[in-house]
Amino acid sequence: MVYLPRVADDVLAGRLSALGGVLLEGPRACGKTSTGLQHAASSVRLDSSPELLTLAESAPQLLLDGATPRLIDEWQLAPVVWNAIRHAIDDRSAPAQFILAGSARPADDITRHSGVGRVGRVRMRTMSLAESGRSSREVSLAALMDGASSVAGRSQLSYADVAAEAVRGGWPSLISATVAQAQIFNREYCDELYSSDIPMSTGVQRSRSRLRRTLAALARNVSTEATLSTLAADVAADGSSADTRTVRAYLDALSQVFALEELSAWSVDLRSRSRLRTQATIHLADPALACAALGVGPERLARDPRYFGFVFESMVVRDLRVLTSGFDGRVFRYRDNTGLEIDTIIESPDGSWGAMEVKLGQNGLGAAEAALLKLRDERVDIGKVGAPRFLAIATATEYAYTRPSGVHVVPLGTLGP
Repeated sequence: MVYLPRVADDVLAGRLSALGGVLLEGPRACGKTSTGLQHAASSVRLDSSPELLTLAESAPQLLLDGATPRLIDEWQLAPVVWNAIRHAIDDRSAPAQFILAGSARPADDITRHSGVGRVGRVRMRTMSLAESGRSSREVSLAALMDGASSVAGRSQLSYADVAAEAVRGGWPSLISATVAQAQIFNREYCDELYSSDIPMSTGVQRSRSRLRRTLAALARNVSTEATLSTLAADVAADGSSADTRTVRAYLDALSQVFALEELSAWSVDLRSRSRLRTQATIHLADPALACAALGVGPERLARDPRYFGFVFESMVVRDLRVLTSGFDGRVFRYRDNTGLEIDTIIESPDGSWGAMEVKLGQNGLGAAEAALLKLRDERVDIGKVGAPRFLAIATATEYAYTRPSGVHVVPLGTLGP
C-alpha cells in the first residue's frame, strides 16, 4: 500500500530534531507504525514474537541496538523498556535515537515520569479528509489562522458522499476499501475493543456486554455533553443496573486505548457576566466507530439529518484536531450559561484563536453566523485575548466563500493544513 503523507510526519520530524526520543500514540490502526517506519532507520515489533517480550524483561538494552532512529513498536507490551530507552538517551546525548509507537497507555502510565527533556509525544489520529485525498484542500487552516480575509473552493463530496465517509472512517487501511468493507472492519474493530484491546491494556477483564452498551451509549450521545448519569441510564436501559462509577471506569478504559477523546471546554476571559460551562463533549476516535456501534450505514445516516449532524460535527472535530497538530494547536468548545455555544475553538500556542461552528447544510448558516459574531463582539474580552483570527462555519455543502460579515463558509471537503 502506498504511504500517504500525514500531518504527523512534519511534527515527528521536528520532535526528532530536538529530542532523543518521540512517542507516537493513538488508536490502533491509525497508522502509527507506517508513519514511524517513514522516519526510522531500523525497527523491532514487540508483538511479533513472545521471545521479544521475554528479552525485554531480561535484557531490554538488546532491543535498542540498531541504526537510529530505531522504532520500538507496541512498546507498551513491555513497559520495562521505557527506563532502558531513557537511560540510553542520556548516555548517547544525541537527538533522534528512538521512536516508540503504542496503541495504549501502560496501566501505571510510566511515560509521565522521567521523560521530560528526553522523549516528546506526538498524538496520531485517524486520517482527516485532507490526508486521505477526499478534500480538495483549497481552504488552508494555517491561512485562516494567519487572518485570511476570504476563502474560495469547491468540495467534490456530495451530501451522500460525506455520509459515506463518516461511515467509512479515516483508517489508512480503508483508503481503497468499499464502504461495505469498511463497515465490516469497523464492526470488528469495536468487537476487538471489547474482547482484546481493553482487557490487554488495563489488565482487567470487564463485561463485554457492558462495554458494548457503553460504546453504544457514547455513540448515541456523540458531540453532546452527556453526563455520567445520562450514560449510566442508557447503559442500564435493558433493565440491568449501572452506576456512574462503573460507567466512569469504562470511559477511562476506552480513553486508555485512545478510543474515546472528549473535547474540553475553552478557558477564556469574558467581558460579560456570562459564566463558562466546563462540561466536555463526547467524541470517539473516529465518527465511524459511532456508526458501527449503532449499526448505522450511509443511507440510514443520510436519511437522519439530526443524528448525521452530530456525526458530522465529530468529523469536523477529528479533522481540526489532525490539522491543528501541525502547528501544536489545540481544539476546544465554547458554551456559557446563556446558551451561547460554539462547536469548536482553535487555539495556537501563542494564544491566537479562531472559532468554527458546524452546520451540516445551508439551513442554520445565519444562526451560526450570528453566534460567532456574538462570541466576538459580546462575550470574549478581546482586550485580553485578542480578536479572533477567523470566524467560520464548517459545512457538508459544495462551495467555500466568505459572507459580507467576514464569516467564512468552509465545506469540510475543501479544508486542508
